[in-house]
Amino acid sequence: MRIDEGDHVKSVAKTIAGLALAATLFNIPAAFANTVVATSPIAGTTIKTGPSAVTITTELPLIEEGNDIIVTDPNGQRVDTGILTVLGTEAVAEMKPLVTSGIYTVAYMLLAEADLPLEGSFTFNYSAVVLTTPSASAVPEPVTPTPAQPIGSNLATNIFVIFLLGLSILILIGMGVYARKIFKER
Repeated sequence: MRIDEGDHVKSVAKTIAGLALAATLFNIPAAFANTVVATSPIAGTTIKTGPSAVTITTELPLIEEGNDIIVTDPNGQRVDTGILTVLGTEAVAEMKPLVTSGIYTVAYMLLAEADLPLEGSFTFNYSAVVLTTPSASAVPEPVTPTPAQPIGSNLATNIFVIFLLGLSILILIGMGVYARKIFKER
């Protein structure tokens, strides 16, 4: 039996098409895999006030049970309350008041129906506002007000502006005379 060159090309094309179809079918679950859409606080940012909760928003709706979010301070101590609420695509972990400045780590494992667990972590920087109280021995000195000086208004500036205004008027008159001359010549 002799194989025609055209049949060979068709056979190779069918094999490649079959492999492409198989690869596509194996990648379908990955195309619908759950992903993190947003976080609050935003991952990698610096915040000045401690959040009352950490929120992670996902692409797919989460199931009620089995989810976990753990927030730790720079010393590795857990600072979330352990209370986790799931509202559709959002998982909200309640927080204790933050007291230590530094990098906080949020580790999560979130579950969506018919999907693999979504695991990961992100960090945010908390920079605590330090309040200072004046000492009792410090006596404030009286401040005498100084008269306000006008800024940007002096004689040289005024003369320069008037010169430019006069120059622009002379140029406008010259352009008018030139235009009149052109129209008379036509």
